[in-house]
Amino acid sequence: MVSFLTKYKEAAASALLLVAALILEHAFSFPNQHYVYLTLYGLSYLVVGGPVWMSAFRSIKKGTIFSEFLLMGIATVGAFAIGEYAEGVAVMLFYMIGEYAQSNAVHRARHSIKTLIDQQPDVAMVERDGVALMLHPSKVKVGEVIQVRPGEKVPLDGELLTEKASFNTAALTGESKPMSRKSGDEIWAGSINQDQPVRIKVTSRHEDTKLSNILEMVQEAAQRKAPTQRFMTKFARVYTPIVVWLAVGLTFLPYLMVDTYLFQEWFYRALVFLVISCPCGLVISIPLGYFGGIGAASRNGILLKGSDYLDQLRKMKTLFLDKTGTLTEGSFEVQEIHPVNGYSKEELLQLAASLEQQSTHPIGKAILNRSNGQLLHDVEGQQEISGKGLKGRIDQREVLLGNRQLLVDNGIKIQANGFSDPNTYVYLGVDGKHAGTISIADRIKEDSKQAIDKLRSLGVNELIMLSGDNQDVVDHVAGKLGLDAAYGSLLPDQKYKHVEQALHPSKTVGFIGDGVNDAPVITLADVGIAMGGIGSDATVETADVVIQTDQPSKIPVAIDIARFTHRVVWQNIGFALGIKVLIMGLAMVGFASMWAAIFADVGVALIAIANAIRIQNKFSDSSSWGLSGSSSQGLSSEAPATCCDAC
Repeated sequence: MVSFLTKYKEAAASALLLVAALILEHAFSFPNQHYVYLTLYGLSYLVVGGPVWMSAFRSIKKGTIFSEFLLMGIATVGAFAIGEYAEGVAVMLFYMIGEYAQSNAVHRARHSIKTLIDQQPDVAMVERDGVALMLHPSKVKVGEVIQVRPGEKVPLDGELLTEKASFNTAALTGESKPMSRKSGDEIWAGSINQDQPVRIKVTSRHEDTKLSNILEMVQEAAQRKAPTQRFMTKFARVYTPIVVWLAVGLTFLPYLMVDTYLFQEWFYRALVFLVISCPCGLVISIPLGYFGGIGAASRNGILLKGSDYLDQLRKMKTLFLDKTGTLTEGSFEVQEIHPVNGYSKEELLQLAASLEQQSTHPIGKAILNRSNGQLLHDVEGQQEISGKGLKGRIDQREVLLGNRQLLVDNGIKIQANGFSDPNTYVYLGVDGKHAGTISIADRIKEDSKQAIDKLRSLGVNELIMLSGDNQDVVDHVAGKLGLDAAYGSLLPDQKYKHVEQALHPSKTVGFIGDGVNDAPVITLADVGIAMGGIGSDATVETADVVIQTDQPSKIPVAIDIARFTHRVVWQNIGFALGIKVLIMGLAMVGFASMWAAIFADVGVALIAIANAIRIQNKFSDSSSWGLSGSSSQGLSSEAPATCCDAC
């Protein structure tokens, strides 16, 4: 509670002073009471109204006389002039709360980009003067040697000194298969050492690593992505001068038109007119629709970081998609087992799993997972054939397991297996004969095809895959899903260039991904979408939309929600403006009181709430999409912080 009051001290102070003034005005009676509560109202107003008036003056200095800031100021001063002190303060207080929500959402997103991406390895074990020292990577010099243990991230770019090693580079390249490296090969910061301690000669300073370059691209993209101009700013350019001049006319023109002109009477009507014209009702009713959309999305496991992105989703016609972890599961699985020469699938899998039972390699793990705990054989004399596979004796039989070259080198003729997919193939040889082939690949998610088909039906007519995986695999997955184009073997900057070239004011471009390598592109795109369940922290924080359940089919759900929300928002705008214009007309002829003004704001807001509830009800059940397990816990709390973005 204390931290909340500190962070929003102006609004909190104004609210407390307003409550104190209302209590003193209506609950007590004592001499000079009027001066006391009027002073409290004035202080309450100055705390929240001061910044708005300053914004109005700055706007005037820049040449924009009639802004929403000026209208707020004039209307609330008018409320004070006719004795509606609480109304004047409340209008300004609600306006400031909306501004807080807008600025905080932007600040939080920008700050988290740097904070989370900077969570790259902050310690390097460097060999210096015959001793291994733990230093911050920025303290390590080019040319020095660092040590990286299994499971640790490489802190700096360098050249591998160890004879051979395996690294998971998915966070940087999107490549689903771990990369085998030999002595002399380049190793990137952010890669994860898979299986053994390694020594690396540093070739780049801390600020020049691939991971640091990703951060720079994120920041550049964030600067290039201009915020959507808010509806109220556009609206105020026309609305504000009209109502101000109408109020001036309402004060003085009757002098020329009526016989018994009383300045006080017409000035009072003009002030009531101005109070009614204050767009507080619109300020509330617009985000209510977006709040409904954000809430409906969260119930379906979709986190929207602002109402602007509902509009961007609605207009999106081009979508770039990452492959690994986005359209595919991001983990290896055995796809098919093809035995030959009289072996059964069960026997083939048992032999392969027996050789791999001590393996930490993802391919070995995939075979072990498929064996599902079945009894494995003891292996004698097992040895690893560098870059090719494994060799050992099982029940007096010599068994080979590895790539094609391993069997060829041992004089084993490989029989055709009928596989055509560009998967990873593991070959098994027993006593000099080919025993069978196991196909291993990253599996396409169950709902990926459904998502692509639904996106096309919604008018997203350009669907393009960008991936770090090799081109054959990318083409295979794209063909199965029916994508328009697919580009493989891409580094982060190459993905960035593809999306950058597609950006154009006439169309809205989206990108969806999950790895750190996708963070710059997600930030650059008009609407960046991240897979939140398996995605990296940096990617989730830079994204505009987060799919909490990692289901691609949530993207068309989000688009449907965005389009329905758009209709509801404009219904609310039309209704709010209609009621306001009607009561403003009544005020001009003297038939509208402050109670009518309150209805024009509060009544409209309540009706808008009822209308916005329709969004929640319409999208409360995701079963029609064939989805399950939507996780919206913890998401709805974000909505209030972003629902005022449109104001």
